[in-house]
Amino acid sequence: MTNYTEFPDLADVYLEDSFVLAIDETPTSLTFRLEAVLTESHPRYHQPRPDEAHCYADAVLTISDATRIEWVTRSSRTYRDATGEEDLGNIDSLQRHDDHYEIAGDWGHVRIYSSVAPRFTLTSEATNPSNPHGNTTA
Repeated sequence: MTNYTEFPDLADVYLEDSFVLAIDETPTSLTFRLEAVLTESHPRYHQPRPDEAHCYADAVLTISDATRIEWVTRSSRTYRDATGEEDLGNIDSLQRHDDHYEIAGDWGHVRIYSSVAPRFTLTSEATNPSNPHGNTTA
């Protein structure tokens, strides 16, 4: 088993406090749109602003070239923060097992059968000037 922090694209990201904004699925890929937490070792890291618990960045996390995507559980429940912004919760775990990835969080639990490493890409607004979720605690 390999934990997500061992993949180069995810080594400097903290998924457990990142917000899942949307999940996009195709027959061969699964993409999480995130307000991701960047760790201090990430090249785009900056000190959290006074009303933030972490350095946040808009990003996408994609696992592509899937031969099968198998939902174990799925939830459409959303969470609302103090500013009224909604999200789907966090990614509590992302691990590579022999022939698949296991990803779980408030939004569900999915197995993705792919041999391609997860790809994490910052979007054009890489480091948010403000955290629309208004979180001040982890």
